Amino acid sequence: MLQEYVLGHQPEGERGLGVSVCFMCKDALRIYRDAVDKGLSPQKPFVGNGLWVVGFRDPDDYNIVFESPTDVEEEVEYDPNVHG
Repeated sequence: MLQEYVLGHQPEGERGLGVSVCFMCKDALRIYRDAVDKGLSPQKPFVGNGLWVVGFRDPDDYNIVFESPTDVEEEVEYDPNVHG
């Protein structure tokens, strides 16, 4: 999925701004937990549009996002004590 720039945040020579590569998967939270276990620092997962959203920044400063369906309420942030 390619996304539009956020209004007022168009890039001015800044790499990666406004570009996200999104992957639909079965379990984005598992990807998050595996990444943390390996010492990576993904963004804290949250629910958006009925999906768990787990974001990373690659070395070139682009967004890499993994998403998986959920019935958890919108805008909820991941809590390992609640969501495993």
